[in-house]
Amino acid sequence: MPMPVLYCRDSLKPRRVDEHFAPEAQEVRAFGGAVGLIDHDALLLGDAQQAVAQVPAGLGNAWYRGWMLPSDRYAALAEALSRRGTELLVTPEQYRTAHELPGWYSMFVDITPASVWRPTKPGEMLTADDLAALAEPLLPGSGIVKDYVKSRKHEWEQACFIPDLADAVELTRVVQRFVELQEEFLAGGVVLRAFEAFSKLESVAAEVRVWWLDGEPRLLTPHPDSPFGRGLVPNLDHIGPAVQRLGCRFVTTDVALRSDGVWRVVEVGDGQVSDLHQSSGRGELAALLVGLSPVAGRPSPAHRHGQVRRPRDLEPLAARKGGGMAPETGCPVIPGQEPRDNLRPGSASG
Repeated sequence: MPMPVLYCRDSLKPRRVDEHFAPEAQEVRAFGGAVGLIDHDALLLGDAQQAVAQVPAGLGNAWYRGWMLPSDRYAALAEALSRRGTELLVTPEQYRTAHELPGWYSMFVDITPASVWRPTKPGEMLTADDLAALAEPLLPGSGIVKDYVKSRKHEWEQACFIPDLADAVELTRVVQRFVELQEEFLAGGVVLRAFEAFSKLESVAAEVRVWWLDGEPRLLTPHPDSPFGRGLVPNLDHIGPAVQRLGCRFVTTDVALRSDGVWRVVEVGDGQVSDLHQSSGRGELAALLVGLSPVAGRPSPAHRHGQVRRPRDLEPLAARKGGGMAPETGCPVIPGQEPRDNLRPGSASG
């Protein structure tokens, strides 16, 4: 049977899917999948029972698909759903592992910019001495600051980029401003990452998003911040093993072409809360969500009989070994949504 998908509801029209996810939910229904509604606002306020009140009892296994959730709120969602006979296909442990940098970093350490971090409470201002000690393993060079999930790359000079990590004054200024702007939304702690120079297409960093299901690359889309409807096809030979070691059911990797021609992982995320570029077809992702059984790698009858369209980017993804233009791929920033990665548009970062 097709997998049910639980979407965030529209806060103004609570019987409908949030308008951002509505086209995708429509595709899920077209594939025969059931759609349930989650009250994201209630979940963030700590009322998980109210958040799942509209979910039918006894759905079995299901995906969550919606706005990002702090890891503890996702765990509360999973528990509340379990009491109603629904088990999320991504466990709370898997969600935290893929969603927060400290969870995935060790698996990708050789293929992502060097990083260090320190648990930090919202509003906590680290001292210059604390930050100098934290940055020491990354010296010499430039860096960026983010939390366990997001950066503030659109405030690049103010709260993201650190030209010289050895400059304690500038390091402290940028990090403290970042913490200040994140307010109560600071996720986990402060992360410092080494800066890496990435190749550009028309002054925009060449970055794409790869969607992995059960350790296999299933869909390739442009990064949501990209102004292009096209993207490069990355070489995933060195990335696939890291994804498989991670052991998470549904993840995304944002990968960028470094100036020396090496594809690097900029960010890892849980696929349930990763966004599509608005030019990307929702049907392909919907097919992934409803078309596989809970058993890793086992296709549903629809896939076995060719009824579900194969994602259009799989062929070049599997066949191409190096860079090159993928004529089909495509991906803008959602108005009002803070980007979760740390790559500045039109520049380079890690």
